Amino acid sequence: MVKYTIAVDGMMCGMCEAHVNDAVRKAFPVKKVQSSHTKKQTVLVTETPVDEEALKKVIGATGYTVTSVTSEPYEKKGFFHR
Repeated sequence: MVKYTIAVDGMMCGMCEAHVNDAVRKAFPVKKVQSSHTKKQTVLVTETPVDEEALKKVIGATGYTVTSVTSEPYEKKGFFHR
């Protein structure tokens, strides 16, 4: 699994976060997506890598500006994980 952290400018409230989350969910097969207007970022987890340029376009089409995208391997931490 892959975790993407996307820096997003322009989100001001919870509705902005929901708008970005919905756009990402519709465009990509994500396991988890969570946006924060206070942190100015969106974090998503996918089973397979996604095209970062396409990700920027999808979020950009909602009216917000993507300033950076970083990715890293993601390992789910379960209750008994050490």
